[in-house]
Amino acid sequence: MTRELKGRHVALIFGAAFAVIIAVNLTLAFSAVKTFPGLEVSNSYVASQKFDADRAAQQALGWTVTASALGDQISLSITDREGEPVRVSALDATLGRATHVRDDQRPDFAFNGEAYVADAVLAPGNWNIRMVARQDGGAEFRQRVILHIADDRS
Repeated sequence: MTRELKGRHVALIFGAAFAVIIAVNLTLAFSAVKTFPGLEVSNSYVASQKFDADRAAQQALGWTVTASALGDQISLSITDREGEPVRVSALDATLGRATHVRDDQRPDFAFNGEAYVADAVLAPGNWNIRMVARQDGGAEFRQRVILHIADDRS
């Protein structure tokens, strides 16, 4: 025995479908806002006033930065224009995901004569190293270095 599909049933099905869509969209929106701070600088106008001078000082250093990983160890290589390793007076770095701060780590980098190395817990995927290095003379070098960890389990 089949029941007749009436207008009231169609309206309920239609309303339920939209309710599911709206609930999913709200859940995703709240999750996105809750997990991503979205704040780069506290005052963008003040930051913009120093931007050109900071960029010129950083470019004058001529440094190139690359990152790699082997097992649970990451390596951050800073080289000068001639390709020689650079030893900085201070290095501050945060290792994390681009989409949330839940996995952020602050590796304790040590210079081994060639590069800066540190232990880190790395899951497969894309990671960002947000670093600030200081030259002996005080010039600051800021860069976000992308590090991709392959999924060797597949």
